[in-house]
Amino acid sequence: MTEKPRTKNPRKSPEDRGDATREKLLTTSIVVFGRYGFDGATTRMLSEAAGVNQQAIPYYFGGKEGLYIAAAEHIGSAISAHVSALRDHTRSRLTEAETTGTPIGREEARGLLTEILQMIAALFVSRESEPWARFLIREQMEPTEAFKRVYGGVMKPMLEVVGRLVAILLEDEVGSQRVRLRTLSLIGSVMVFRVAHAAVLAQLEWKAIGPQELDIVRGLARELVSTINPEGGNA
Repeated sequence: MTEKPRTKNPRKSPEDRGDATREKLLTTSIVVFGRYGFDGATTRMLSEAAGVNQQAIPYYFGGKEGLYIAAAEHIGSAISAHVSALRDHTRSRLTEAETTGTPIGREEARGLLTEILQMIAALFVSRESEPWARFLIREQMEPTEAFKRVYGGVMKPMLEVVGRLVAILLEDEVGSQRVRLRTLSLIGSVMVFRVAHAAVLAQLEWKAIGPQELDIVRGLARELVSTINPEGGNA
């Protein structure tokens, strides 16, 4: 029997190796910056966590500050990968309704809003979001340019879409303070499961948030949306 020739693993090109190094630095720096903050994270800590040469940071990002900004943008891209499809679908539906002069009804708005809130809840109770949250909580306390990147790229577009749906349910103007406040409180009601994770587990006597607990959180999201009605109105 003739032995088949062995296929050698192709060597990675310099471009591929560079992309891999850059990706390692981004993903590990999110964890390091989240735990120690910008000032507490040294370039040595960052490079050792990624398993790369310390000179890779200035080479790929221009320095620690550049890496920090890139890490924030990486978080924004990761969140967008999860939420953009539903967000953009909802935005398109809202635009279509305005263009045709046929407003979205309360029932449809409630359904779209429930989907979005359940999606946000599922994303931010996942283990994937844990390092993002540490990084972003620090930015909430002391905002830098990194916060502006994440807010402008991900948070603001989502808040705008949610706000338009909330306005329909409240029968109020999109830019009113009442709509803005209700929008923020609605998002905050599910974000608490990540930003106050330890308190949530202690209060609910949960060991972790698994599939069963996620179903409960998703149910809460549906319930929260169901309570949004014009003042004195019925569901």
